[in-house]
Amino acid sequence: MARKVKFLQGNEACVEGALMAGMTFYSGYPITPSTEIAELSAEKLPKIGGKFIQMEDEIAGIAAAIGASLTGAKVMTATSGPGFSLKQENIGYAALTEIPLVIVNVQRGGPSTGLPTAPGQGDVMQAMWGTHGDHPVICLTPDSVKETFDLTIRAFNLAEKYRMPVILLTDEITGHMREKIEIPEQSEIEVYNRIKPNLGDNYQAYKVEAGDLVPKMADFGSGFRYHVTGLMHDETGFPSNSTANAGRLMDRLMDKIEANKDDIITYEEIETEDAEYLILAYGGTARTAKAAVKTLRAEGIKVGLFRPITLWPFPNERVNTLSEQVKDIIVAELNYGQLILEVERVVKSNCPVRFCGKANGEVLTPDELIRKFKEVL
Repeated sequence: MARKVKFLQGNEACVEGALMAGMTFYSGYPITPSTEIAELSAEKLPKIGGKFIQMEDEIAGIAAAIGASLTGAKVMTATSGPGFSLKQENIGYAALTEIPLVIVNVQRGGPSTGLPTAPGQGDVMQAMWGTHGDHPVICLTPDSVKETFDLTIRAFNLAEKYRMPVILLTDEITGHMREKIEIPEQSEIEVYNRIKPNLGDNYQAYKVEAGDLVPKMADFGSGFRYHVTGLMHDETGFPSNSTANAGRLMDRLMDKIEANKDDIITYEEIETEDAEYLILAYGGTARTAKAAVKTLRAEGIKVGLFRPITLWPFPNERVNTLSEQVKDIIVAELNYGQLILEVERVVKSNCPVRFCGKANGEVLTPDELIRKFKEVL
């Protein structure tokens, strides 16, 4: 059977990917430039027996998604800058209670209500550190419409596999651009479903089996009784003030990501084999970087591109290795310098790390990046 070929926005591709991953519930509040995700979800979910609900605000949007996930639904909510700020407390709640959900943040110019229709990448650090306390984070970022489709599916799979909220961090560039993509058949898609206990088991909601780090998850209403709380809890799910128990719980939450970095972290490299210089860029800005690398290579300059697809956890080891190979690294992003802080931490004194960015609502052009690069030479 021939694949469907469509001409889609990134936001539309996100919904197509979510449906193929098994999304049956969407809750949220419309906000530019993510609104198309809500609109298409509202159109398509009822046709497959799914549920769409527009909530009164962004806080309620993620809260409803958490509740639906507890019943066994695969869920998604989408937003942009100000709404992402409002969702932070419940992101922390979902991390501690280990509730799978996908949160899409189509970044725009900020702070505050900022530039609703203009691109930005100012939420990178917020994706990692936005909610209070220590907590695990998986954050993916695409640079094309097709990759938005693919990473939405991957976000659902990772959320279900590791029982946690997963952030899909897109931007106005990738969210609103249109590209031709092929939609694969459902049989070609790898879909991961959460592991559930069997009836009759002596079920404890947060008990893990030997050698495992992710507990099985029973659906509310399926015959299992358990408690969910945002307080530190023991294996039954009920609150516990034990510091020893809190330590075990937090260690496991962190370890389930740390021990599985090879499964979670992905990235793209272009012309890095013999690179003497490196551009590091992500999301929509990586498209600028790809054009700049092509132009500079045509001039005989050995420059490569490293594009983190998984922003968090950050690909420390590979970036460190590349920094030992090259003379300079330029980090390109649409902010005043956020991911560059992580690059500097990893690179240390291996080579200089320089910045090229802007935060006025305009895209970074290849010519601007090339001019900045040539200042390094």
